[in-house]
Amino acid sequence: MTTSATARKPARTPVPMNGVDTPNLLATISAVGAQPDLAKFKFRARGRWVTGTQSEVTMHGFFGAGGEHTHVVPYRAAGDHPAVLCGADAAPTPVEWVLHALASCLIGGIGNISAARGIKLDKADVTIEGDIDLRGILGLSKDVRNGFQGIRVAIAIEGGAPPEKLKDIAMQAKARSAVFDMLTNGAPVTIGVTTSALN
Repeated sequence: MTTSATARKPARTPVPMNGVDTPNLLATISAVGAQPDLAKFKFRARGRWVTGTQSEVTMHGFFGAGGEHTHVVPYRAAGDHPAVLCGADAAPTPVEWVLHALASCLIGGIGNISAARGIKLDKADVTIEGDIDLRGILGLSKDVRNGFQGIRVAIAIEGGAPPEKLKDIAMQAKARSAVFDMLTNGAPVTIGVTTSALN
């Protein structure tokens, strides 16, 4: 007769997996659970107009885990409009960067969750399409919103687990995605404006 103690599987020792420092990930979760103030982060971006419809946004410093931090280097992202939308097509459009944010957030979640569960990941591809009607942006219709009317996400995931477990990883990544949350639930946005006139 097998007792429940002998029937239990031994606890799995977390090891780095899928490029994720799994022991550090789990230690971070434990530390934040013990000290909730460590969870408070403020991310920042600073944009500047270049010319025409072109912009450059820099992301460098942020607050989190109780202190100020900087990325290894300042990261820069360019934005523009394609020629068909009166731009120079020097970079992706701002709405394409939103799709990028959602895709990279989901993929990052899949990487972390699969590593935490001890599942080897072979592939995690995300394809996203967003529908937009320019009549809103162009002021041609008050009945058409300015932003995406709908977004469709397709996730292809392969790894060392049965399909239902891999699907569960993808759905957990969706459930924990900050970008998915902001897109589906919104976030309060305040705008302040300073002006100066050239004489």
